[in-house]
Amino acid sequence: PTPRAIELRDRVGQLVRDAQEVLRPAELLDLEKLDRTFAIRTSEGFAENFGPALIARIGAQAPGVRLFFMQKPDKDSKPLRDGVVDLETGVIDLASAPELRGQALFRDNYIGVVRARHPLSRVTITPEKYAAGMHISVSREGLEKGPLDDALLQLGLQRKIATIVGGFSTALGLARSSDLIASVPERHTASLREGMYSFALP
Repeated sequence: PTPRAIELRDRVGQLVRDAQEVLRPAELLDLEKLDRTFAIRTSEGFAENFGPALIARIGAQAPGVRLFFMQKPDKDSKPLRDGVVDLETGVIDLASAPELRGQALFRDNYIGVVRARHPLSRVTITPEKYAAGMHISVSREGLEKGPLDDALLQLGLQRKIATIVGGFSTALGLARSSDLIASVPERHTASLREGMYSFALP
């Protein structure tokens, strides 16, 4: 070896040992001894629908773990990238954050929801009858129109928006005590819709 190679041998050897230490698999985590709070950035609807079962399962497997359900006022994944939160649920654009890993939890579809004994609960709901009612638009950004309106427009129809709210639970609360129609994700709002009339969007 050259004098330079001899000089580098010891330094490179230490670098290799350091790299091996960093890359060595961690010890298997003992969930029963884990004492930690995990921050989950999610919507209120997710916490209300899936939180009880998640908390029960964690309580059985990792009794020292607590969940902090953090409100999600927007779709910005910066808190997740910055390590402020441990997990985020929702529709996330992973293309704009290649360092994040995502996994599909489930698929959901939109349904219409009205109060019990609403006029729409007694008829076959057609696109025309659906569009003719007074609607609640759900938009964090305050937008009046969305994908539902684009679909109706292809049929030559247009919804009448009575109010715009920032979340599905608010939309359902308003629909529960009025003649307004809320269009919400089916699985995401299951517990919030109890006692109301739900229907497939025509």
